[in-house]
Amino acid sequence: MDSKTLAIALARALDARKAQDIRVLKVEDLTTVTDYFVIATGTSTTHVGALADEAEFALSRQGVEPLRTEGHDGKRWVLLDYGTVIVHVFTKEAHDYYDLEHLWADAALMPAAEWLPPETPAES
Repeated sequence: MDSKTLAIALARALDARKAQDIRVLKVEDLTTVTDYFVIATGTSTTHVGALADEAEFALSRQGVEPLRTEGHDGKRWVLLDYGTVIVHVFTKEAHDYYDLEHLWADAALMPAAEWLPPETPAES
């Protein structure tokens, strides 16, 4: 799976669990560490844990496992490292404190229309 497809799949998994402030940043021209950051906020430490678990589960079903994870113990900030994509799931307070979007302000923001799931027509 290429890095853009992986980032989109992760953003969609987070959206499915009602993550807030989801951002997909293309950082491949700014760092050699990864191609994309997927950043999201949960409403509580429990929600942060559920979001990270959902992202892992959704990708695991497609045969993709993270290289490493960090933060599951405290759940204020959970990091999922997929190599070409790194996922950051924060509580609101941790998100405000670390402000990765500001730190990586030169990154290209992927428009939400690229990763949001297609609209399902309303049933009549």
